[in-house]
Amino acid sequence: HLVESGGGSVQAGASLRLSCAASGSTGTELVMGWFRQIPGRDREGVAAINSLGATTYTESVKGRFTISQDYAKNTLYLQMDNLKPEDTAMYYCAARTGRQLFLVRQAFNFWGQGTQVTVYS
Repeated sequence: HLVESGGGSVQAGASLRLSCAASGSTGTELVMGWFRQIPGRDREGVAAINSLGATTYTESVKGRFTISQDYAKNTLYLQMDNLKPEDTAMYYCAARTGRQLFLVRQAFNFWGQGTQVTVYS
């Protein structure tokens, strides 16, 4: 069970931190990820992290977004800095078992309900 929070409406250049509280199979080796989607477009992988702390990012957010996780709190984060209008989307937390860092929607089995991020210029 995944529950996102932290979305909002901000001006370009601002920062937001998304959180994803996880419950359930916390003892299983998981890859946790963030995806985003705008109406009429496919859901896009943004970032992912595995149990070893390895990360991957889509090219458009490298250097601006940071994915991290707090195992003690069972929470995944996405720190988003220098936000741009093109980052506007619904952001989803996702999880799957394993270790390989695929940012492929079909590889993820568990999804949150999403949190909206809107960036205005």
